Amino acid sequence: MSTKNLATVTNELIESYGNTAKNVINAYRVGNERAVSYVNQSWAAAVKKTGTRLNADVRGNAVAAQKKISALYAQGVTLTSDGAEVAVNKAVELAEKGVVQVAANASRFEKATGVAALNTLAVAAVPAAQAVTKVAAKLEAQSGALANKIAGKQAKVKVAVAKRPVAKKVVRTAKAAPKAAPKAAPKAA
Repeated sequence: MSTKNLATVTNELIESYGNTAKNVINAYRVGNERAVSYVNQSWAAAVKKTGTRLNADVRGNAVAAQKKISALYAQGVTLTSDGAEVAVNKAVELAEKGVVQVAANASRFEKATGVAALNTLAVAAVPAAQAVTKVAAKLEAQSGALANKIAGKQAKVKVAVAKRPVAKKVVRTAKAAPKAAPKAAPKAA
């Protein structure tokens, strides 16, 4: 049944959106790490710039306080991004299982009723789903490139690549034999 093809394409689309979400989460994580690093460097430079105007203990306390605040902030970013990634993974997993279950139920329904409307609809929907999957793959690749751009040189962020298009399955149906024209009844004499 071609709903499996539609299910496969739909699952690829779900996976692509999941990867895009993970790329955004990575961009958030790395961007915040870079921001914390910048704030730490700026704070240390500002404290150093004060020179002898501040007591050495005050300067030490100011730097230590900033490091503690930065560590707490970084820990919050890590916790939220890790939690978001777990949520995305679970959502993708559940969505993919749901698509497989719907396809199985559709197949059982068609076998029970003998109506192939769902199969016809699935065959018709595959090209549209493939087109959307191509767009989603481009979005996924761009989000990965953005995450790498935010990360800079020091971070390693996976850039998702556009998936190869799913081969379109041609469903051949037997042509119905043309109906013979009814024979004309012999004329009565």
